[in-house]
Amino acid sequence: MGCAQTGTGKTAAFAIPILQILHGQKPMAPGIKVLILTPTRELAIQIDESFAAYGKHTGLRHSVIFGGVSQLHQTNALKRGVDILVATPGRLLDLMNQGYINLKSLQIFVLDEADRMLDMGFIHDVKRVIAKLPAKRQTLFFSATMPPEIQKLANVLLTNPAKVEVTPPATTVEKIEQSLYYVNKQEKPELLKYILSDSSIKTALVFTRTKHGANKVVKILDHASIHSAAIHGNKSQAARQKALSDFKEGKIRVLVATDIAARGIDIDELTHVFNYDLPDVPETYVHRIGRTGRAGKTGIAIAFCSGEEKTELRDIQKLIGLSIPLVKEHPFAANANMAAPPPVDNRPQQRRQFSNGNKPAGNPNGKPRRSFQSQAARNGNGRREDSRQHQR
Repeated sequence: MGCAQTGTGKTAAFAIPILQILHGQKPMAPGIKVLILTPTRELAIQIDESFAAYGKHTGLRHSVIFGGVSQLHQTNALKRGVDILVATPGRLLDLMNQGYINLKSLQIFVLDEADRMLDMGFIHDVKRVIAKLPAKRQTLFFSATMPPEIQKLANVLLTNPAKVEVTPPATTVEKIEQSLYYVNKQEKPELLKYILSDSSIKTALVFTRTKHGANKVVKILDHASIHSAAIHGNKSQAARQKALSDFKEGKIRVLVATDIAARGIDIDELTHVFNYDLPDVPETYVHRIGRTGRAGKTGIAIAFCSGEEKTELRDIQKLIGLSIPLVKEHPFAANANMAAPPPVDNRPQQRRQFSNGNKPAGNPNGKPRRSFQSQAARNGNGRREDSRQHQR
C-alpha cells in the first residue's frame, strides 16, 4: 500500500520494478502479466508513456485501453499480444465481456489513484474487475488519501500489506507559492487577462468549475490574443490529447481545464496554476495546485475568490492549515466587497495529517465531505470517463 502526495513519483515507483521483474522472466508465456487500473484517460495514457520510456530496450509489450474512442486499435493490439495493460475500468470490463481480455496469466495488479476511483463513482466497476482476477497475485494499491471507504477496499484487496508513506521534507503545498485575489465574479476575466499580461508567465493552467466556463474563458483569452485551449469531458479524446500536446510543446500558453486534469497529469516546467473558480471539494484544490511544484520544483498558485465562494475558501484554508496570502493591490480590489480571510487553526498536528495524505473523510469542521458525485449533480461536470457511462 502506497500513500504519497501528488508529484512524488508514484508511477515510477511501480513501473520500474515491474519492468525489472518481467524482464528477468524471459522467455515468457503469452498472456497479460500486469494490469494497471486507473480512473481517467489522460492518466492511463501518461502511465503507458512512462512504461514506453522506462522499458524502451526491454522488448516488453504494453498497451493502453480507455473509453471515448473506437476500440479497433485497442483490440488489434490485444490480439497481437500484451504483457502490460493499462486500463480505465469501463472499457476494460467491456472488452473482457467481449472476450478480448483474459487475465488468467496475471501476476501483478496495480490500482492507482484509488481515492479518485471512489470520487468518480467507479468503485463498483473496480470490484467487478477484482472479482475476475486470479486469487494468487501481487497487488499494489496507491492512494493520495485514505478515507474509510478506500481503507475498506484495501482490506479486501491486500493481505498483510507493507505500507509505504512518503512525507517529503518540504511538502508539495509548502513548495508552492500561493496567493489569493478577492474579485467580483463578473470581473474575473479582466483580472485573469491583467495577470497574464505579465510576459514572465510562460505557461499557465487555469481551472474552472464547469465545461461551459472553460470554453468561455478560452474565448475571452483568444480575443485578448492569449493563445489557449480547453480540456474537459465534452471534448473528444483527440481534441483533449491535442490540447495537452500543444500545451506541453509550447504552442499554446494557457490550458483551461475542469477537474478532469486535476489528478495525474504531469506537465514539465508548468510554473503557474490559476484557480479561476474555487472547487467545491477542498481536496481538489490541493490536487489542482499540485500540477506545479512537481518533483521538488517550486511553483506559483493563484486563487480567485468572489463573494459567493467564501465558504469554499474557508474549507480549503482549514484543510491545508494556513491562510492563503491575500494580494490587496490590484485594479479590481476596490470593487471586491469581501470580508477578511477566515481564521485558520495552524496547529502542527493538522499539517502532519495533511502532509502524509491521511486526511479524515469529513471536513475539519465535522461536516461530511462533499463528494465529486454531489458536485457533479450541481454543475454537470462529473461525466464518467468511459464512453459507456452516462453523464450525471
